[in-house]
Amino acid sequence: MDEQQMKLRHLVILGSLTGLLAACNFTLAADVTPPPDYVPPTPMPTLGPLFPANAPDISNGAAIYAEKCSPCHGVSGLGDGEQGKQLPVSVAALALPETADKASPAAWFTMVSQGNLDRFMPPFTSLSEQERWNVIAYALTLHTTPEQIAAGKELLQNTCTECGQKFNDQKMMAALSENDLVRIIRQGQGDIPAFGSGFTDEQALAVAVYLRSRTFSSLATPGQVSGTETAIPSEAGTPAAGTTPAPTNVAGRGTISGAIDNQTGAALPADAKVTLRGYEHRADTSTSPQEVATFETAVNADGSYQIADLEMPESRIFRAEIKLEGITYQSEFGIVEAGKPDLQLPPIRVYATTEDYSVLHIDALQMYFDFANEQTVQILAVYSFTNSSDKTVVVKLNSTQEIPFIKMPGNSANIGYEASPDSAPFIQFTGGLAMPPNTTPYGLIAFGTLPKEKRISIEQPAVLPIAEVMLLVPEGVTADGATLVDNGPHQFQGGNFILYTSSGLKAAENVSFTLSGEPGNTAVAPNLLQNQNLLIGVGALGLALIVAGGWMYWRDRKRVEEAEETEGEPEDPDSIMDAIIALDDLQRAGKLSDAAYKQRRAELKNMLKRKS
Repeated sequence: MDEQQMKLRHLVILGSLTGLLAACNFTLAADVTPPPDYVPPTPMPTLGPLFPANAPDISNGAAIYAEKCSPCHGVSGLGDGEQGKQLPVSVAALALPETADKASPAAWFTMVSQGNLDRFMPPFTSLSEQERWNVIAYALTLHTTPEQIAAGKELLQNTCTECGQKFNDQKMMAALSENDLVRIIRQGQGDIPAFGSGFTDEQALAVAVYLRSRTFSSLATPGQVSGTETAIPSEAGTPAAGTTPAPTNVAGRGTISGAIDNQTGAALPADAKVTLRGYEHRADTSTSPQEVATFETAVNADGSYQIADLEMPESRIFRAEIKLEGITYQSEFGIVEAGKPDLQLPPIRVYATTEDYSVLHIDALQMYFDFANEQTVQILAVYSFTNSSDKTVVVKLNSTQEIPFIKMPGNSANIGYEASPDSAPFIQFTGGLAMPPNTTPYGLIAFGTLPKEKRISIEQPAVLPIAEVMLLVPEGVTADGATLVDNGPHQFQGGNFILYTSSGLKAAENVSFTLSGEPGNTAVAPNLLQNQNLLIGVGALGLALIVAGGWMYWRDRKRVEEAEETEGEPEDPDSIMDAIIALDDLQRAGKLSDAAYKQRRAELKNMLKRKS
C-alpha cells in the first residue's frame, strides 16, 4: 500500500472513529455509524442514477425501516427511537409534514447512500440501491394517511383525469418534493396544466401525496391492506402518528416453511425444534412490533421445517429460530404479502462452537484519548475483528465481565465494554458473547480512565495479534514511542488532532508510549465524547456486558448546567436551534417534565418559523 493510499485509509478511519465516539448502535440497528474499520472504495460512496430502476417496494422498505431506521428515527418516524434519544443532536422526524413535504426522494437517497456524519448518520452501503429506494419510499409514507391519499385521488379524477399519467416518470418524480408537486399542480409546468389552481393548501397536498403514491409498487404497512391500480396503490397509506389503523386486515390461512443450513459438520439433534414467532404493530403505531403468535415444530431429517394452516394476515412479520448448544440462531425475518399467504423464510445457518478465541483476527485497534477531565484521561479502545473460521466463537465472561482477548493498559480503572456501532451482530448467549463466522467485522469498545499526570506512560498489551494500531490525541498532546509514526494533524468536528500509527503487534507484545502536553483547545475535545453513555452496549442485543465507570456522568451534568445557565430569549435561527437542542438534552437527562418540555419546544419551534 503506497503512502497516498495509507493516508486516505487513515483519514477515512479517523472520520469513522469520530462519528463512532458519539453515535448509537444501529444493529441499523446496524448502519447508523460506520464501523471503525470502514473503508469505502472511494472517499465518498459513488451514486448511481438518482431515480429507482424499478418502482419502490413499500413492503420491503417497511421491513428495512424496522431493522435499520426505527432504532433512531422511531417506529412511526417521529425521531423518538430509543437509540436516537441518546444522540447529542436531534434526529430527523421523518413523519412530520414540515420535514417530509420539502424532501425529494433523490435527496434522501443521496443522504442514505453517502451518510451525514455531522448528524451521526453513516452511509448505508450494506443496502443495495433498490433497497435504499424501497426504504426511502416507505419513509415518505410516514406522514400520510389513507384518507389523504383517497381524497387526492378523487380530486385528481374530478379535475384532470389524464393529468395523473404525466407524473408517472420515476426520474421526474424522484427529483420533486411534495412542495414542488404542489407548485406544479397549482401553477402548471411544461405540458402539465395548472389543474389545481383553485385548490386549497390541503387539497393540493392531498393530490401531491396521491401522485407520489402512484410511483410505488405496493403500499403495505403493518396492520393494513393496500389496494392497487395498475400496480400503483390507490387506497393505502400509513396512519398518522398515534392513531389506530382501520381494521382492514383480511386474515388468511397459509403455510410457513424454511430450512436449517447446517454448517456444524454433524447431524442435527434428533429432537431439534424450530420456534416461529409472529409480530405485528398493534393499535398504538408509535410502539415497536409486538409478538402476537408463537409456534414450535420439529425439524425434518433433511433440515427443513414447515408449519401449515397458520393465520397469516397481510404484513404480519415472521422469524424462525433454533437453539443449539445454548446459542439461539435466527433467520432473517419475512413479511406476509397481499395475495401470498404462503411464506418461505430465509434459512437459519448454524455452526459448531469453539471457545478458542485465537481464531479471531484483530484487524485494527484505534485508541482515542480525551483530556477534558481535570483528574483523569479517558480512553476508548476500538477493536475491529473478524471470525473467518467455520465455527461460532463462544467467549464466556467471568465475574468481572472481562473480555479475555481485549486488554487495557495496566493502570486503567473504571473499565467497561460496549458493542461498536455497525458491528456484526453478536448472538445471545447466557453469560457471554457468541460470534458466528461473518465477513462483516465485529466491533467492541473498551473504555476506562488513567490518572492525569504530566507524562502518562502507557503499555498497551495485545492478547491476539493486531494488524494495525492507531492513536488519536488532541493537538497539543504528544505521543512518544519507538514504534509510533506521526501522521500529522487532521481537522474534523471543529477540532485539531494528531494521528499516530504503529506497526502490527504479535500476540503477547505491547506497544509502549508516553503522552505529554495539554490540548491546545480544551473546549473542543469534550464535544466528541458528550454523552459517552450513548454507546449502546451489547446488552441492547440481548447480552449482558457490564458498563462500568461513573466518570461518564460529569459530561452530561456539565451540559445540563450549561443549558440551565442560558438566559434570555434566542433571537436568530441558529440560537433558537441551539436552544431546542439544549432543551432536548434537559428532557433526556430527566430534568424536565414532559408537559414543560412539550410546551417550551412548541414555543421555540414557533419562534423558529417566524424567524426563518
